[in-house]
Amino acid sequence: MIMRFPSRGLAAAVSFGAAAAIAAPVQATNVSFMMDWAWQGPQAFALMARDAGCFAEGGVNITLDRGFGSGRVPVELASGTYDMGVGDINSTIRFLAENPEADVIAVAIIYAGSPLVAISRADGPIAEPADFNGRTLAAPDFDAGRQLFPIFAEANGIDLDSINWISVSPELREPMLVRGEAEAITGFVTSAVPSLLALGMAEEDLRIFPYADFGAALYSNAIQVTRRFADENPEAVATVVSCMIQGVQMAVADPEAGIAALVAHEPLTDREVELGRLRMAIDVLFKTEGTLANGIGDADMAFLQGGIESVENAYGLPNRLQAEDLFDASFLPPAEERMFLTN
Repeated sequence: MIMRFPSRGLAAAVSFGAAAAIAAPVQATNVSFMMDWAWQGPQAFALMARDAGCFAEGGVNITLDRGFGSGRVPVELASGTYDMGVGDINSTIRFLAENPEADVIAVAIIYAGSPLVAISRADGPIAEPADFNGRTLAAPDFDAGRQLFPIFAEANGIDLDSINWISVSPELREPMLVRGEAEAITGFVTSAVPSLLALGMAEEDLRIFPYADFGAALYSNAIQVTRRFADENPEAVATVVSCMIQGVQMAVADPEAGIAALVAHEPLTDREVELGRLRMAIDVLFKTEGTLANGIGDADMAFLQGGIESVENAYGLPNRLQAEDLFDASFLPPAEERMFLTN
């Protein structure tokens, strides 16, 4: 089996056996890593990378923890609770604008497509964006769909002051819509839609409003780290980035194997539901025009700058953050190592 390593001081491709024979013993770097959400199909790529031995072979002792909303990741990194994480880059833009002393950066785009959606019932009062005015929406506080709702609202003439938000824990969000206790919810399409279907709703029972289709063209989840941790541990950060990209490659090439890794980690996983989530993530988030052409991880800096300005404008924040200050591509492996695998 061949395992690729980042180019920052490590061989680009070595066999496990050869590496064991020639590598001098080194102390592994501990890295605590926070995911964006609970362990579901779209998160399986991280487990695949870990189970393949990529992190360990690259000298990283990684701890992978579930997340509670991708908007929470920059907060946890800035506080030092976690070393690295994968979370919504737009929530990080807002966080940095409101906390300019924070030094969180993004080092790889993992979800190049946007999963952000608002969802209402087809038999309810919300049929078009303007109908969100005066409605009751449910979502966790750190849900990226909720945190970035102002961008959707600004693009569609929705009065934010008229929205009544109900803060709920992640597992209660979809049941609130099913029971009619909320008129809409926000979230990732890969999380919310399969959960609603699993609760007995059909696709025709839902009205789905993808933010990207209604004036909010944005990147989504990115691997993030503080500049301080990256400067002190460049090889570890490069290894984590490379391994996570390899995990995405493996999950896209073999979704069934991704779900097997997920089930091994979370035995109560519903295989069919999570396979559906993963396949949706592959189609909507991982495989985009940009990633198919240029590989996984890199950012179009002009597109990213546009997203930064959209976030800053939606929240009435100063236009000060530059894409070059937010995204550092130097930890990425070469482009040829970031392309999707062929079956």
